[in-house]
Amino acid sequence: MNNELKEALELLGKERNIPKEALLKAIEDSLLTACRNHFGKADNCIVNIDRDTYEYNIIQKKTVVEEVTDPVMEISLPDACMIDKNAKLGDEVDIPIDSQKFGRIATQNAKGVIVQKIREEERNSLYRDFFEHEHDIMTGVVQRFLGKNVSVNLGKADAILAENEQIKTEVLKPNQRIKVYVLEVKNNPRGPRISVSRTHPDLVKKLFEQEASEVRDGIVEIMAIAREAGSRTKMAVLSHDENVDPVGACVGVNGTRVNSVVDELGGEKIDIINWDDNPAYLIENALSPAKVIVVVADEDAREAEVIVPDNQLSLAIGKEGQNARLAAKLTGFKIDIKSETQAEELGLFDEFGISAPVYDENGNIIMEGSGEMEYDEDYDEAYDEDAEAFADEEYADEEAADEMEEAAEDTEEEGFPEDTDNE
Repeated sequence: MNNELKEALELLGKERNIPKEALLKAIEDSLLTACRNHFGKADNCIVNIDRDTYEYNIIQKKTVVEEVTDPVMEISLPDACMIDKNAKLGDEVDIPIDSQKFGRIATQNAKGVIVQKIREEERNSLYRDFFEHEHDIMTGVVQRFLGKNVSVNLGKADAILAENEQIKTEVLKPNQRIKVYVLEVKNNPRGPRISVSRTHPDLVKKLFEQEASEVRDGIVEIMAIAREAGSRTKMAVLSHDENVDPVGACVGVNGTRVNSVVDELGGEKIDIINWDDNPAYLIENALSPAKVIVVVADEDAREAEVIVPDNQLSLAIGKEGQNARLAAKLTGFKIDIKSETQAEELGLFDEFGISAPVYDENGNIIMEGSGEMEYDEDYDEAYDEDAEAFADEEYADEEAADEMEEAAEDTEEEGFPEDTDNE
């Protein structure tokens, strides 16, 4: 091949992001197709292409025979000796093929093979590029509306934002730039089919990874997210460095980080709470901003009883039950919230073995209840073990004292004189 064709192939590879080896393989296949169209078969044809110079040659292997019955596969001994004077019957002779002698139809078919291979490799290359961004976020431009779905241009390909993946309160406009979460990338004959979302909880997580370096570096970990897209999101965070406040790292100075995420999500409110391995404390945090008197959590049943002050009940439940619903999604517990008055009427304070807080005439707490310490089975088990060990020690001491007392009584009975103080 000449240098112009070499440069053209290299430029094509860079523009379409197609590997050089794929282009050379396409050329090999096209030449074999041309041989098949020209000779009727290409089983004995071999195409060799130099990977550096792009020079190529086509060889047709024929078997030396006395009488030729298949001119494509066989060659007579005299003709073989004209190519290789040492040829013998039964040998294989390599016959060079001049591709310029191929007919117009064979050439057109070869061209078609090259074009098809290039398109296939281009689609595969696009698929590989976008598959790397699966379960990640990308920036796109709203192109057009396909019924209730939206076509979003991601650069080299368009993605589909389905109706159920759109924020209901959000009104998208053509040419608007938005960030989307890539749900799935599928390969098909027309190119990669990309599905994106604006409602997925991981969209919030990825946005915070972009805004907060502590989250991106793994110092602060987002443990759980519960989201009702377009309205409110609750996010529990944990710091792996005692010197880093996880909530503060996500909020940023003057709320710059969280406000950037809120703006991207069209004003969606975001509650950031501290993660806790103790489910009772986690549930208490999840019900923020409501104040909680006590939480009694059953880890086996994944259920929790929560008691809040009377004036905090509506805040704990939230508008249309949203706050309690998001807290349940975040923690994975079924949460039953009761006011302090309801708890007293049902006798829950006595059942839980706690006392209610005491208020003055203005409703201010003047004495905290015992509900600040949540029930912990591990603590009770440890307490029982310590109590049992203490009882064993006390019993051992009493037993030793009884033995000493019995020994003293035996001594008196045997007539030993009592100890007297020396004056």
